[in-house]
Amino acid sequence: MVRENKNMEKVCLFFASDYHFEMISLPYINESLKKNKKVIMMTENNLNETVNKLLSNINLSKKDKEKIAEIDWENNDLNKYKQIENLNKDGKEAVVFIKGRQNYINDINRNLNNIINTKDIKVVDCYDINSIDEEVNDISKNYNEVLSTSGIEKLL
Repeated sequence: MVRENKNMEKVCLFFASDYHFEMISLPYINESLKKNKKVIMMTENNLNETVNKLLSNINLSKKDKEKIAEIDWENNDLNKYKQIENLNKDGKEAVVFIKGRQNYINDINRNLNNIINTKDIKVVDCYDINSIDEEVNDISKNYNEVLSTSGIEKLL
């Protein structure tokens, strides 16, 4: 786990499938958007299809669904790094989700350490429970909080 930058808050999430990830993260994403935070999704795989299916079946206002659908749910990390660099310049608060296998999360965090220079960006590392090398308890020791279906919980 790479997380050296003191400006990034340490939050993690564990998921079993794309739908599971979306069910855990969508309430937090919706809340962040309502607070005018930018939400950036860095993911190993394209989530457009699963997100759109989920949005069609959940009880949210049309406006909330539209805001969530406007997030770039595709795998295009280069564009998203540029968005993060612009956030640094604008000073806008943001939440960056990094969803994938452990190596992907480590690589993205290593790159983010070089570009994030503001405390207004929260990073949520989202681990595929089926592919992690370490125990969940070992990984969670590196974080202050965990995002679950019941929201953000502080860790000891």
